[in-house]
Amino acid sequence: MNPVMAVARRELRSYFVTPVAYVFLVIFLVLAGILTFYVGDFYERGQADLQPFFSMHPWLYLILVPAVSMRIWAEEAKGGTLELLLTLPVTLLQAMLGKFLAAWLFVGLALLLTFPIWITVNYLGSPDNGVIVAGYLGSWLMAGAFLAIGTCISTLTRSQVVAFILTALVCVLLILAGQAQVIDFFQGTLPRKLVNAVAHLSLLRHFEAIARGVLDVRDLLYFLLTIVAWLTAGVLVLDLKRMR
Repeated sequence: MNPVMAVARRELRSYFVTPVAYVFLVIFLVLAGILTFYVGDFYERGQADLQPFFSMHPWLYLILVPAVSMRIWAEEAKGGTLELLLTLPVTLLQAMLGKFLAAWLFVGLALLLTFPIWITVNYLGSPDNGVIVAGYLGSWLMAGAFLAIGTCISTLTRSQVVAFILTALVCVLLILAGQAQVIDFFQGTLPRKLVNAVAHLSLLRHFEAIARGVLDVRDLLYFLLTIVAWLTAGVLVLDLKRMR
């Protein structure tokens, strides 16, 4: 079996050994429903779409995704199994990809289980399901970017709490980078090109474009390159630890 898939299967199976995975899924689904139908004013808008649903995902992931990623490597280090894993006939890259893939599939399962919300909007009206599919794709890619950041940060510490806090902090900075208030704040003090570059780093900016049904290659590449960059950084951190 491919080493990456072997690690992914092992990790994915470990999620469901304890009740933590089921608690995560329930919390995710309950919060998704509450934020969509109540906080997002789904019924008051009078429009058959899932924009209120997807607009809440960055903030929902900001709490729940770090809770998944914080254990990926920090738990290995704390439990003393990291050294054992590094001696197995699996490269660091394969181990990193396997662990990340398992976490991404797990979050993808949580996202898939929100299908009753999609059924509801189709029952109440005639939405553009192509836009909804794009929204789900963008949400999964954004979750992958959050997970890649959390996976990298998890390699830096033995403490899951520290990994959670640092991941949430980095993710919120990447979300706020594209906000109009932040751009206006730096507009008069920094060069325009630098301000525009910071704005383009915003996760929210690229996600909202996809959620509107606009599948721009630049937005897709942004998420894929973000995932690759953070996972590569995580591999480098593990490599430094192995050399000590």
